Amino acid sequence: MRQIVSTRTGLLVGAAGASAVLLGAFGAHALQAVLDQHHSELWHTAVNYHVWHALALALAVAVGGGRSRRVAIICFALGIALFSGSLYALALGAPRWTGIITPFGGLAFIIGWLALGLSLRARAD
Repeated sequence: MRQIVSTRTGLLVGAAGASAVLLGAFGAHALQAVLDQHHSELWHTAVNYHVWHALALALAVAVGGGRSRRVAIICFALGIALFSGSLYALALGAPRWTGIITPFGGLAFIIGWLALGLSLRARAD
């Protein structure tokens, strides 16, 4: 039986999804009494984008093809790290300048979605 996904890519998808669930639960339970409303909303936004883009990463791995697929995978993983990661850090009290990283993660998400679209288009042709 041929291998559809490399072990490394499979681990990346698993880690992205599992960490989204873990961080969501951590925020809902361990941080509930610690964070004020603003920081709690930052955490929630980070988890929300983390979950959705972990799913997008899985989609890119499962159905894409070619170079665009690789770009989508890299961009979704990078976006989770930069966008959600910077919001997690800000929610936990990182310096405000950490917020300068967030838009780079958002840009990675956008590029990832465009690359996924190209990957799916290339597969249909």
